[in-house]
Amino acid sequence: MDRLEPIAAANQFVKKHFPDCDGALLSGSVVRGEETSTSDLDLVIFDQNVKSSYRESLHEFGWPIEIFVHNLHFYKYFFEDDCKQAKPSLPRMVSEGIIIKDNEIIHEIKNEAKIILENGPEKWTEETIQLKRYFITDALMGFKGCDNRAEALFIANTLADLISEFVLRTNRKWIGTSKWVVRSLKQYDEDFANEFVEAFDHFYITNDKSKIIRLGDIVLQSYGGPLFEGFSLGKN
Repeated sequence: MDRLEPIAAANQFVKKHFPDCDGALLSGSVVRGEETSTSDLDLVIFDQNVKSSYRESLHEFGWPIEIFVHNLHFYKYFFEDDCKQAKPSLPRMVSEGIIIKDNEIIHEIKNEAKIILENGPEKWTEETIQLKRYFITDALMGFKGCDNRAEALFIANTLADLISEFVLRTNRKWIGTSKWVVRSLKQYDEDFANEFVEAFDHFYITNDKSKIIRLGDIVLQSYGGPLFEGFSLGKN
């Protein structure tokens, strides 16, 4: 069948599959105006009659559709769990979502999500900062000395995760995975995000490690520089 417009498809889907739900939101890339030819529809459903939260993928009305179904109690657990991981997937989906159906519950839940996002993740302890400094230092040392292209590629991937996490978490900003790494960095500091992407892109194209090494050194310098000698974990 022909692909319906996103909101029309979301409305039809909810009416067909969740006619008695308490609320529904359309979220994701189509809401942000970032959809591509492979984008799906993300639907968050609230239904007090479901016993447990679940996720399901389907294909209807010309769209791949992912649904995230919660009752009016357990969604709070997912809000809390996302906060612990500093990856606010569900709060972000709820906050940005377009209301498809509402039995006078959605605005309160959206407000909960907005407050979570505005407050940011829990502040890292000094112990955690030192641990992460050590991990970045260790990866940088391995990267500098690595002359195996295949191995260096994957050390670079590790550094991308470690450095982005360190910058965001030490500034009490949310982190992400996959495409949300860059999006989270841009939300924090677009200039740094561009420098970050350019450093890794330069290495992947030219095999020149210098920009990644410089980036890592600069990030560490704000917290005392590299940490190796004297670091200890688990020693009594």
